[in-house]
Amino acid sequence: MDKVYSTLMNYLLSIGWGVVGALTMSLSLGLLIKIFDWMTPIDEWKEIEKGNVCVAIILAAVILAFGIVIGCAIHGS
Repeated sequence: MDKVYSTLMNYLLSIGWGVVGALTMSLSLGLLIKIFDWMTPIDEWKEIEKGNVCVAIILAAVILAFGIVIGCAIHGS
């Protein structure tokens, strides 16, 4: 019975840390986009609504770069 309890606790801890990680990533990605929007002289969202694909590609590149940096930080060497 003790082994079942230990396994269940490990599963619950893994799910809990997964939820914490997902919330942290969503908040930090939102913060990154706000900072990027603040640093650039144009309003990216209005340009994307107008159909400016170049701005959308740049914003996608920023998001992918953020994911690569976080992935390297998690993976280590």
